[in-house]
Amino acid sequence: MVITLKVGEKTKKEMDEFYQDSKREKTPAYAIFQANSADSVITLYQSGKAVFQGKSADIDAQLWKEINQKYYPNMKQEEKKEKKKKKEITKRFDANVIGSDEVGTGDFFGPLVVTSAFVSKKDIAFLEDLGVVDSKKLTDDFICKIAPKLMKRITYKTIVLTNQDYNDYYSQDVNMNTIKAILHNKVLLQLKNKIDNYQAIVVDQFTTPKSYYNYLKDSKAICQDITFLEKGESKSLAVACAAIISRYFFIKKMTELRQKYNTYIPYGSNEKVDQVAVELAKKHGIDELKKLVKWHFKNLDKVKTILNEKE
Repeated sequence: MVITLKVGEKTKKEMDEFYQDSKREKTPAYAIFQANSADSVITLYQSGKAVFQGKSADIDAQLWKEINQKYYPNMKQEEKKEKKKKKEITKRFDANVIGSDEVGTGDFFGPLVVTSAFVSKKDIAFLEDLGVVDSKKLTDDFICKIAPKLMKRITYKTIVLTNQDYNDYYSQDVNMNTIKAILHNKVLLQLKNKIDNYQAIVVDQFTTPKSYYNYLKDSKAICQDITFLEKGESKSLAVACAAIISRYFFIKKMTELRQKYNTYIPYGSNEKVDQVAVELAKKHGIDELKKLVKWHFKNLDKVKTILNEKE
């Protein structure tokens, strides 16, 4: 894959400094430098033309496109792509990145947790040695082991939304994606106020960028310049860290629920979850159950039907 961008003088200077340690000895004619970046090669020309070649060219190009737009919001950008491949990109941003991800959207029980996390270039080796990867590939025990170490190392912001509060927000006009967008926006703004040297903001994509910003149309302040990536946990260490921290808080809250009600409460929204919900409703009442679950899930209707059938 080959992608060509046009960048301004400030971006050229930042690119020159960023790739200082990975520049090649030989440089093409009229080029400021040519450098290696994991699975791609970057060439920056004196004219301001930046050429990205290789498997991860689209990710590297997107990073510098976002940075250039911050410096030159009115610059017309004609992005040229060649030899587009369908193969999924798995490279991670090798930069100072704020990432954001959430946990709990598919769980009948348990809160909705959203975290933004800042990972600088100097943190990358530490995080990789710690075992930071896509949280879906990690066990609860391992997450509980590394999350505290991770949280001591990096700067992050987390919001834990209980199901009682979630249900208060949820309505015909406010769906789950709206709530997720609002929470992502909050943690990103909070973290941006503490970080001044980030180079990109990455959100694990759960909707289209257009829909995301539309969900925030009534917000007083909106975090802009976001790069939305599908399967962002495998492409950005910052997103992976955000997911692990969110998962850690989710696990803690689920553990508290299990201890309080003296029963094992499963993850997800399957039949086992329905069975536990029925038992909790029978023992503590349907009103108590409704404090613990997301009302709009079909599971609640199934529980009510089962309870009515047994009466």
